[in-house]
Amino acid sequence: MAPFVNGVFKGFLAFFLLEMGLLVARQLREVRDVGPFLIAFGAIVPFVNAAAALAIGWALGLTVGDLTLLAVLASSGSYIVVPAVVRYAIPEARPSRYFTLALGITFPINIAIGIPLYYAIASALGT
Repeated sequence: MAPFVNGVFKGFLAFFLLEMGLLVARQLREVRDVGPFLIAFGAIVPFVNAAAALAIGWALGLTVGDLTLLAVLASSGSYIVVPAVVRYAIPEARPSRYFTLALGITFPINIAIGIPLYYAIASALGT
C-alpha cells in the first residue's frame, strides 16, 4: 500500500504547491491592494508570536531545538491547508489577501530572518 500512497501523495503535494506558488506569483502585483496595515501585520505578528512561544518554551525548560521549532511553528502561517480551505469554503474571499500574506510576506520573512533569529535567541536562552 505504501508505494501507492506515498508516491501519489508527494506528487499531488508537489502539484498543489506549484499551483499555489503560481497563484501567488500572479497576484503578487496586487500587494498594493492588501494595504500597509495587512503588510505590516504579516511582517510583525510572526515575531510577536515567536517571542511568546520562546518565553513559554523557556519557562517550560525546553531544549534549544525544541524552543526553535516551537518559535518557528508559532510564527508560521498555515501555508497549505488554510489557504486551500478558505479558497473553496469562502469563494467571495480575496485570494490576493490571504495568499499574499501567508506565502508572499510571512513565509519569506520567516525563512530569511525568522528561523536564524529564533535559533540565535533559543541558543542564548540556552536551556
